[in-house]
Amino acid sequence: MFKIFGKKPEHDKRELLELEIQEPVDCLCDFTYNFYWQHKGEKLDPKWKVPGNSITFGKLVEHLKTGGSVKIIGNVGHRLCSSMGINLVYFGGKGEEISVGDVFVDGDVNTRMGISMVRGNIYVSGHVSEPVGNILEVQSDVEGYKKFRSITDIVKYGLNEDIPLGFQMVGHKIIINDGMVRDTVGARVDVDAEIIVNGNVDLSTGILMKKGMIRVNGKAGKNTGALLNGGIIIINGNTDDFTGIDMIKGEIIINGDAGKFMGANKKGGILLAHKGNPIPPTSMMPLGISDQDLLKEQRFEPRAFHKFK
Repeated sequence: MFKIFGKKPEHDKRELLELEIQEPVDCLCDFTYNFYWQHKGEKLDPKWKVPGNSITFGKLVEHLKTGGSVKIIGNVGHRLCSSMGINLVYFGGKGEEISVGDVFVDGDVNTRMGISMVRGNIYVSGHVSEPVGNILEVQSDVEGYKKFRSITDIVKYGLNEDIPLGFQMVGHKIIINDGMVRDTVGARVDVDAEIIVNGNVDLSTGILMKKGMIRVNGKAGKNTGALLNGGIIIINGNTDDFTGIDMIKGEIIINGDAGKFMGANKKGGILLAHKGNPIPPTSMMPLGISDQDLLKEQRFEPRAFHKFK
């Protein structure tokens, strides 16, 4: 079925679940099931069948959780493999990462593939639209497919003989230079890793991160540092609204405007920015000595910044 290059990959030993779709379908292999967000006026349910198939959305996820792999024939919609590799608390899990099978797509994939993804591989034969999720491309070991792994997986477990495409890795430091726009960069990172993005990012940079550093040499979209639970995020440019939303702890440095609704529902942690519009419980206050030291350590001029806590 697949022509393998080099070392035989693990997916070749796994049961393959195959389905064909006639038109793009959103949220396939989505471990959040779209978080039951509104979907065409209704809520996506794991018991729903994938259009044109007898297989349910939930079956795809459960199959991956048991180590099986999934092959999709046809063009895929948005949010393929969201949060893949996480046993979510929302659905009775403990929020821990889990090993999963691989996903193959014989076709194109629309935006936000792999948002908040932590484990597994995605193989795509066609085009992947931006913004993508928390993924990087590595040299494929299967003929006719591009291969993608999560940034979180790579910084935690290493390349494991994979060859980087568009990024460099030295120890636990990744430098991304491919120019692709990504959501959820560094999602759920819980090791002392450093992620540097030379370019712009979009939604939810560092969401649920516990340790490490993310530095974006460009601007960022909404929800930067959402649910941040440790570590430090540095944006060398402006961010869009809701920076630090639901933040628990850690530091966020915005070398520019942090937008509106800063620190919404914030529990802890520190926001440092040139300017921004916070909402309660977050408010602006003078910089402390430790804040100034942190900014100097990151080679910023403290006089340009305000503290939001």
